[in-house]
Amino acid sequence: MPEAIVFLVEDDAAVRKGCEQALSIADIPVRGFASAETLLKAMHEQRPALVVTDVRLPGRDGMSLLRELRLLDRELPVLLMTGHGDVAMAVEAMREGAHDFIEKPFPSERLIAAVRSALEKRALLIENRRLKAQLGESGIQRIIGQTPAMQHIRQLVGSLAPTGVDLLINGETGAGKEVIARAIHEASGRRGAFVAINCGALPESVFESELFGHEAGAFTGAGKRRIGRIEHASGGTLFLDEIESMPLNLQVKLLRVLQERSVERLGSNAGVPVDLRLVAASKADLKAAADAGQFRADLYYRLNVVSLDLPPLRARSADIPLLMAHFLADAAQRYQRPVADWTPTDLARWQQYPWPGNVRELKNVADRWALGLPDGLPGASGPDPTGDSLAEQVDAAERALIIAALQRTGGNVVATAEALHTPRKTLYDKLTRHGIVPEHYRH
Repeated sequence: MPEAIVFLVEDDAAVRKGCEQALSIADIPVRGFASAETLLKAMHEQRPALVVTDVRLPGRDGMSLLRELRLLDRELPVLLMTGHGDVAMAVEAMREGAHDFIEKPFPSERLIAAVRSALEKRALLIENRRLKAQLGESGIQRIIGQTPAMQHIRQLVGSLAPTGVDLLINGETGAGKEVIARAIHEASGRRGAFVAINCGALPESVFESELFGHEAGAFTGAGKRRIGRIEHASGGTLFLDEIESMPLNLQVKLLRVLQERSVERLGSNAGVPVDLRLVAASKADLKAAADAGQFRADLYYRLNVVSLDLPPLRARSADIPLLMAHFLADAAQRYQRPVADWTPTDLARWQQYPWPGNVRELKNVADRWALGLPDGLPGASGPDPTGDSLAEQVDAAERALIIAALQRTGGNVVATAEALHTPRKTLYDKLTRHGIVPEHYRH
């Protein structure tokens, strides 16, 4: 990857040299220009990670340069240097997409800090773009959450999805196991279908035919050949939810399919080759079930080569603002209503509620909220259930409120600062302290 370089535009040679020296001493590569025109010409041969420009320049001024750069690369951060009388112009430039501005005269430390902040933003944008390319846009969007547990899940999906290895997802009912399975399929590059079966919802009398298929005349009522779900998933992904509910006599047949990659329809002695990826999910402890004779041990060990443990919603309450905002936006579209808002009191109640139904229950609450109905949850009272200190609770609440505001404003930091009645610089400091990346919340 080419080294990140800063392009600096300043017509005053002495000021330009001083800025270049300050950045160079701070180990920040910099290239100076005396005019906007010479910078734009250099852009054809080299792309900077950041442009620092004076507002008042001979010929094309800083504002015109900003507009030109926004046309070339909307994500390129531009830092303005202004005189005292140009502050109003700089504020206008911020509205048009400038990253920040610093007022002359400024100490070299102020310039270095502003440049480093902008370069960090650019690096985060590039990393986010890389992750999207690696995982696939739809896969990333399906896995909502910024807590360490969910970041770890995304990392696992990114590394395991392309390998084709069979996977076992462990998690409580409603925790989002099928969402993760679909993300794995979409990030895998497999061109076949995603075929989902809830093993707990199928009557045992039709389970075998549904899964393995049958030939005409295989049993009473089998008037014609039926392709089973396993065969239909060839070339794609077969998702078996609540696999702990699969009848024991069918578990051995599934094990054979996984070992041989071939399926026999009922009433047939010929095997049909299948190229599928199995993702199984369980809400039960399969090891304990196997030890108790309630699940085949050989199938358990075949499935448990690679497993993902999906945390319950109560263990990642900091993700609730993101999830709620996503579900409310979805509900508003389905019900043709404005996106519903919430108060800090509502958020506190949601984050203290234990969510026995996990993300599925949260989605139902969001649907009721979007329709203007009460959420039906108890009021927040008593100490924080996590046992965190007061300072930790305050930090968590502040982070949640900032994320919620960013979600509502589509990641617009200026609008978020206004909504929270917080100075923009203070908000930037809080974003850095909490590790929040505004670009993650852009619609």
